[in-house]
Amino acid sequence: MAINEDVENGNNERHESISEPLIVQRKVSFHEEVHLQSNNNGESIFMVLLSTFVAVCGSFEFGTCVGFSAPTQSGITDDLGLSLSEYSVFGSIATIGAMVGAITSGRITDFIGRKGAMRMSSVFCIAGWLAVYFSKGVVSLDIGRVCTGYGMGVLSYVVPVFVAEIAPKHLRGGLATLNQLMIVAGVSFTYIIGTIVTWRTLTLIGILPCFVLLLGLFLIPESPRWLAKVGKQKEFELALRKLRGKDADISEETTDIKDYIQTLEHLPKAKMLDLFERRYLFSVFVGVGLMVFQQFGGINGVCFYLSHIFEYSFSQPKLLSMIYHLLQIPITALGAILMDRAGRRPLLFVSASGLLVGCILLATSFYMKVHELALEWVPVLALIGILTYIASFSVGMGAVPWVIMSEVFPINIKGTAGSLVTLVNWFGSWVISFTFNFLMSWSSYGTFLLYAAVNALAILFVAKIVPETKGRTLEEIQASMNNS
Repeated sequence: MAINEDVENGNNERHESISEPLIVQRKVSFHEEVHLQSNNNGESIFMVLLSTFVAVCGSFEFGTCVGFSAPTQSGITDDLGLSLSEYSVFGSIATIGAMVGAITSGRITDFIGRKGAMRMSSVFCIAGWLAVYFSKGVVSLDIGRVCTGYGMGVLSYVVPVFVAEIAPKHLRGGLATLNQLMIVAGVSFTYIIGTIVTWRTLTLIGILPCFVLLLGLFLIPESPRWLAKVGKQKEFELALRKLRGKDADISEETTDIKDYIQTLEHLPKAKMLDLFERRYLFSVFVGVGLMVFQQFGGINGVCFYLSHIFEYSFSQPKLLSMIYHLLQIPITALGAILMDRAGRRPLLFVSASGLLVGCILLATSFYMKVHELALEWVPVLALIGILTYIASFSVGMGAVPWVIMSEVFPINIKGTAGSLVTLVNWFGSWVISFTFNFLMSWSSYGTFLLYAAVNALAILFVAKIVPETKGRTLEEIQASMNNS
């Protein structure tokens, strides 16, 4: 993302012209860094953690929306007399709402702010849940599902962006990963509770995270970077002070952000076609590419077919489904812990490699099942393949693309680029969900070999293209992207 004429001219001096106004270089010894952090940890860490907790309540809400359809199918179809096709529409139509939310998320988030976008999403989700709760037929049921889907689409973009913009650089990766952790927790919680309570009760439970998010937004500051972008200088400094602590020295961070915003003011407002200019192309390629590999690696296909695999392979499919849902939470938490220690790229390497192995094991299992070879090993390979696949996705490929997406785009195109990336993600989700049954009817093991090929390409993509963003400010990351 070049931000001056030197990039257009291919001038060798562009590194100096970019980095000098954007970043005030300062080397800090390890002792000094620990000392500074220990002085600032009190109120600053509390407010950052509180703000992150409030924001990821939106991620938990996202998870409850995603997980709602799995445990409620028999209850809703019996109570409302729905056919299988009508329920399938209900289950999948949320993705359509999410794609619309993705298209509008960037503009809305830039226009009314990060907190405003989260507040609006909560209202849509509450309206959707209530429509589902009071449904007497398929129309209101689908309308409610579209509303919750729209809220999901916006939340899937704004939450990681907000967390990345408020977090100090040494905590940003781990805190941003909480977005994926809470999505997984929401899915698992909804699935488990849904086996106990009625579907209408589950809709009321789904509303609770929305109220926590709405109330919590009154207690936390807006993103300082967004406030600076829209020219609210007083509010910007107050928000940054509130996040970093009353005794913290914020002069350097304030200068960096102001210089960066001032440089961006000379650029025209980005439109969708502007993303394909040379100065933005690398960032867009990284963000979109990671989302393509995340979705087309087959995650929604595996989740969609999970219960069927368990049904024909094991005697207690419900128990194994619960184990699967519970497994995601600690492994995603492990990814959050490792994010700022191991770095983004190592997690992506491990994750994509594990996905490749999981797909190969599942393909082998299906091949043996189809050709009736060593049938006693089919359940074992299927279980190991699924657990390997889910564990690998949870530790890296599930969360890291969202973290990197929130880091690599400069703030002047973050809204537009974020909409594109989120749309690609939801479109990929829909494509895999829609085509999975057709692929499985063509060839069950061939389907997972295709997914294995995609995950093999993901390993190459990470090795050749994806930058490491660990331990750098957002301004430093974007300056380095310019020089790539």
